[in-house]
Amino acid sequence: MTAPHLISLEVNGERIDAHVLPRINLADFLREHLKLTGTHVGCEHGVCGACTVRVNGEIVRSCLMLAVQVNEASVETIEGLSDSGEISDLQAAFRERNALQCGYCTPAMLISAQDLLRHESEPGREQIREHLSGNYCRCTGYQAIVDAVEATAKARKSRNKGRAP
Repeated sequence: MTAPHLISLEVNGERIDAHVLPRINLADFLREHLKLTGTHVGCEHGVCGACTVRVNGEIVRSCLMLAVQVNEASVETIEGLSDSGEISDLQAAFRERNALQCGYCTPAMLISAQDLLRHESEPGREQIREHLSGNYCRCTGYQAIVDAVEATAKARKSRNKGRAP
């Protein structure tokens, strides 16, 4: 029997110390141990993108990362991004444009969209599609999602116009 490992990390701004088996992936740790169920598990092969979270500011597929790999790291889930208000405008745009539908892919779509908007303030529609291409959605056909991301980018640009850099 393999012994649990002690890991220490920050999850959504809160320090967490936990004993985990070395084979448990980050998605299962977040969902089962921390009850952060916004991180969904779909394909378990890193293809569908439903398990997307941020680790040290970079988006990753949490089904492909072991929990022991995030020792001393900072992890942000959809719960943290929502609670902080970081993505409130994106959430509103998704709601207004019916880009949610069943909602299974929505948390990861929001994290991926926010990642794009953090790096590119005025992405074109093709750039939005490319950036979100690792996140599967079976309900929306993506058009409403692209519309929501584009509208958010335009609104942010308008809000930031005239502000000092």
